[in-house]
Amino acid sequence: MKMLLKNAFILIIIIPLVNTAFAQDALRAKITELAKPAKGIVGVSVLSLEDRDTLNYNGNARLVLQSVMKLPIAMAVLHLVDSGIFTLDKTIHIKKRDLPKTYSPLRDKYPNGNVDVPLSELLSDMVSLSDNDACDILLKQIGGPDQVMYYLHKIGIRGINIEASEADMAKAWEVQYTNWCKPVDMVKLLDAFYNGKVLKPATKDFLYKILTETSTGPQRVKGLLPAGTVVAHKTGSSGTNNAGLTPGTNDVGIITLPNGKHVAIAVFVCNSIADEKTRDAVIANIAKAVYDYTAAKN
Repeated sequence: MKMLLKNAFILIIIIPLVNTAFAQDALRAKITELAKPAKGIVGVSVLSLEDRDTLNYNGNARLVLQSVMKLPIAMAVLHLVDSGIFTLDKTIHIKKRDLPKTYSPLRDKYPNGNVDVPLSELLSDMVSLSDNDACDILLKQIGGPDQVMYYLHKIGIRGINIEASEADMAKAWEVQYTNWCKPVDMVKLLDAFYNGKVLKPATKDFLYKILTETSTGPQRVKGLLPAGTVVAHKTGSSGTNNAGLTPGTNDVGIITLPNGKHVAIAVFVCNSIADEKTRDAVIANIAKAVYDYTAAKN
């Protein structure tokens, strides 16, 4: 009788694990199919932030960052706020030469420069609006990409590389490829951020808020999720060359599930020859599959 009870207990433990493995295999197979229309390299990494379940698809590929780089840049700036070097209400004097012609709502607001702008406004423009000029102004304030890399290495993130500013990338097509990340490391960064391992509560809450206010890429991670789903995310988008090649269409962030738990997700579509609508749909469909899987599991 004792042996029968022991065996029954083992079955109770093993069967849920087997079911989880089957469910993950099914999700991975679905992601494989959903990635095909991109006609490029699709990298996906997923982590349930409370339950710690993970899933990766090309998770260790080195894929073009584009404006997703603004997330680690924001974290590096906020680390200096935590350290007492900056404050969120510190003003930065912006000259007209700091506002080159690129995508920049900041320049639209202050076309002639010669204005003092709070650090908090520059961070919000850079993250929520993906402002290129705000990005480069903040990079200059902290000492350039090398300082972002120093910060990332200090907090144990090795699979993200940032060498070029927005201005650098505007000079030559191939420069964008020097800024890359592995999806697994982007999710590791999201995990460290969300779980309060790298920023103090006030700066963490500030960054989370401006991530939820992101207006770019509405048809990507958020595209097929239920209305009202809270997503704190950062997008990245490259141009398309004359051959129809698009190096980067990306979205990374944290989705709040119906039960209040959270899942970190990074989806990168690299070197795709599909059109923009298709690339966005690939990200949206993968995010919906992850959402459905994690919401049902919890």
